[in-house]
Amino acid sequence: MSVAIPETLEEALQVAAADPEVQVLAGGTDLMVEVNFGYRRPASVCALHRIAELHAQRQDDGEVVIGAMTTYHDMERGVIAAALPGLAQAGRTVGSPQIRNAGTVGGNLATASPAGDTLPVLMALDSTVVVASVAGRREVPISDFLVGPKRNALGPGELIVEVRVPHLRGPQEFLKVGARNAMVIAVCSLALVVDLERRRVACALGSVGPTVLRAFEAEERAAQEIDWQTGRLGDPAFAPEFGRLVAAAARPIDDHRSTAGYRRHAIGVLAERALRRSA
Repeated sequence: MSVAIPETLEEALQVAAADPEVQVLAGGTDLMVEVNFGYRRPASVCALHRIAELHAQRQDDGEVVIGAMTTYHDMERGVIAAALPGLAQAGRTVGSPQIRNAGTVGGNLATASPAGDTLPVLMALDSTVVVASVAGRREVPISDFLVGPKRNALGPGELIVEVRVPHLRGPQEFLKVGARNAMVIAVCSLALVVDLERRRVACALGSVGPTVLRAFEAEERAAQEIDWQTGRLGDPAFAPEFGRLVAAAARPIDDHRSTAGYRRHAIGVLAERALRRSA
């Protein structure tokens, strides 16, 4: 096995261009499990941890720019915690402290698992994934980047550089259900974002479909039910209906973690709770 440890993004892109089959290593929290169980034996690895540019977070013209090597631990503080509370909530639910110090937002996006904890929040916030190759950069809406279960829109020789997330004014919630309260893969998860300025509601669902889903009908109904002068529900009795609409948008399956029926029920409960907390 050959291992490249570039110091700059330009060096990493050259490595990726020279060997399109190279295994990119960010935090390694998914890759090392597969290596340890013998599911994967990469011939070449490119480790990104020394590239300072990929660790940065900043605010830029109404957006929060999150470097691909930003860890879950980083999400719990600083500019992300202040501007994107839903993403900070998601970061706090991931694994053990060791996992939160290693796992990255870029790795979560590249793995593209429907159970990825940051993905519902990034989807609800209409984030943009910035990818780069030796040919240049391009921006991909997250709804186009996540194309299927563990499938993303990266092309040959491309690396995730950063995620650009709108900085919205309004409540944000992230909730998930698992076999226990922490250090667990989500049986189902949900992100709810209320945009007070544009008078919109966004709701994204994890672990209840082949990729992260949006509950568009539920979003539209919630926006109609909120009194935007106060930011509160005009009729609190709408919350259970919101839960039913979200559950109808789910496309769950039976697997070793849960039945489809339980997932559909649980995602509806999470939706009702999130709406009550937010509005």
